Amino acid sequence: MTGRDGGADLQPLGNTPVVILVRPQLAENIGTTARAMANGGLFHLRLVAPRDGWPQDRAWRTASGADRILEAATAYETVDDAVADLHHVFATCPRPRHIVKPVLTARGGAVELRAATARGLKVGLMFGPERAGLDNEDMARADALIRYPLNPSFMSLNLAQAVMIMAYEWWLTEDATPSRELMTNETHVATKGELENFMRHLIRELDSCGFLRNEQKRPGMVRNLRHFFTRGEVTEQELRTLHGVITELSHPRRG
Repeated sequence: MTGRDGGADLQPLGNTPVVILVRPQLAENIGTTARAMANGGLFHLRLVAPRDGWPQDRAWRTASGADRILEAATAYETVDDAVADLHHVFATCPRPRHIVKPVLTARGGAVELRAATARGLKVGLMFGPERAGLDNEDMARADALIRYPLNPSFMSLNLAQAVMIMAYEWWLTEDATPSRELMTNETHVATKGELENFMRHLIRELDSCGFLRNEQKRPGMVRNLRHFFTRGEVTEQELRTLHGVITELSHPRRG
């Protein structure tokens, strides 16, 4: 087989959900699914009756280095075979067809999957064929359905996109990345002492040039300047630049 150079050194990250592709039609979609799985820390891939058999070279060509997921993938003849050793199975379903089952969002499903795996249970995520999705018999094997709350007038997703949404939500359930942070590179957020040193420099030069000559307005003007520089997270590098600006402006004008 071509295109199998080992790829990234991907290893299972604990007890993670098994991704089950039911009757996938295109090998390229299996490859892009493996790529999406790797993004979210999912490793285990099972294929139920892939149309063109398994393995297929074309899957490796679209996996972007997620080769080990494809190499570890296993194929089954039926859904029952693929889920036999699992404790819980969730099925993605764009249009529930007269089925009485819990319906979860991707986020809600990821939370429940994480809780189940934390108890040592083996869980699976089932995705249907590219054109029609899972049929009623497939969904009858699932404990709950997952439906993505997308634009109701256009909910079309390709297979890898559908897997990526669940992989992302799965990863977020234990991700500690702050929702917002300031990228400072080689500098750092200025300390109160550094900021106060700058304010003394600024006020001294403003007094010298006469900008703060109105004694009644001076306290309020100084407070406004202080508020301006404390409202955000000014960095030490930015303060050094501003020190240089003030120093340069305090010099006599050059021709």
